[in-house]
Formats: sequence, structure tokens, C-alpha cells
Amino acid sequence: MSTSTPLGQKVVLITGASSGIGEATARLLAASGHQVMVGARRTDRLAELAREVRAADGALDHHALDVTSRDSVESFVGAALDRYGRIDVLVNNAGVMPLSPMADLRVEEWDRMIDVNVRGTLYGIAAVLPRMREQNSGHIVNVASVAGHRVDPTAAVYCATKYAVRALSEGLRQESRDIRVTVISPGFTESELLDRGGALEAQGAARAAARQLAIPASAVAEAIDFALSRPAAVDVNEIVVRPTLQG
Repeated sequence: MSTSTPLGQKVVLITGASSGIGEATARLLAASGHQVMVGARRTDRLAELAREVRAADGALDHHALDVTSRDSVESFVGAALDRYGRIDVLVNNAGVMPLSPMADLRVEEWDRMIDVNVRGTLYGIAAVLPRMREQNSGHIVNVASVAGHRVDPTAAVYCATKYAVRALSEGLRQESRDIRVTVISPGFTESELLDRGGALEAQGAARAAARQLAIPASAVAEAIDFALSRPAAVDVNEIVVRPTLQG
């Protein structure tokens, strides 16, 4: 176990890294020389990601993770501490977005969004914050959405969860002096968010818009990399990244 990293290299934990923004961020940060630990439920995808990154001389480890379970999040963070001895960055990226009108009363999907998007973010913060305070340094990146800046039909609950992520992040920022806090709010981005759940018509409309507008997940990864690469005295608090054509 090492308690230090080479100059410029950070130990970065990323949730929801089996696809989309999480996967793209893991690839970019590993290629930039950081030591990356990724987590998700689909461990087969994580294993393949690790093989590909290592084949390109990157440093990436993986661990099973369900962000709706506090025990699972603690295990993920504990594995990283056992492996590296420190945590410099947590990217809270895991999220779900089943869209539907409120009148559909898809309460189980509402609960799922709250569990993943809000509780998952809080569990991640709770797991790393004590260690970062001991280190007197750290950086927490919470992936929100442009849906945390506006409300659209069929997205009310999803928007509520992303507003919550922004509020939690701002509160943590105000309470912190040694720990940096960044919110990344993507617009339409190539991902698998629209592949599961939701009302057929609502999900179909969103998928059609995404096919026309979506930016690559790597564009969001580059925004995260930018925030992480600023000097310690510079805290990039929020970045909104959307397609130029998105209204």
C-alpha cells in the first residue's frame, strides 16, 4: 500500500463506469496518467475496460459496485484505500433516467431514480469525505444534468434528482476549504441512459432527439479532466456541456 502518488498523478474513483460518461472518463484519465478505480454492477464490462486500458499502458482497476447500497459503496472505497492508500478524486457518475408523465404513476421508477441519482451520490460523498478531510485535500465531481437547470414534461422526477445533486454539491462546497467540489451538467450525450425503463413514447422521443443532437461522452470526460487539472487553489464549481444545437 502506498500513501503517495507521483507528481501530477491522482487516484480517481468513478462510479457507473461500465458505459457512457463513466467509461469515457475512465479511459481519458487513465490515458492521462492517473490511477483509476472504476465501479458498476456490470463487472464483465469493467473487466473488459480494464483489459483495454492496461493494453494501452494505462492504470485501471475495477470493483463491483451498486450505488444504492451503502455497504457496496463503502466496500468500493475501501478496496481503493487498500490498493492505493489514498483517494484524490471521486466522480459520482452513476445515474438512471426513465422518463414518463407524472400521471403514469411509475412509482417504482421514481424510487429507483431517487436511490441511484440522489442516495447514490450521498453514499459516495459519505464514503470518501472523512478520508479526504484527513488528507486535507480531495476533489468530488458530481455528474448532474442540464435537467438540473430546467424542467421538461416527462422528466419531472429526473429533473428533481438532478436539482438535488446541484444543491448537495453547493452545500458541500460552502462547507469545505480543502476539498474541491465540481458539478458537471451534460446535455444530450451518447449513453445508455435512455435504454432502460420509462414510458415508451417519452423514451422514444428522447432517443430521437439524442440521435440528432448528442455529443460524444468523451466531450463530457474532457470537461471533467479540465476541472481536475486546475491548480489546487482553483475550484471549478460548475460546467454545463451541451450540444450547440440543443435548445
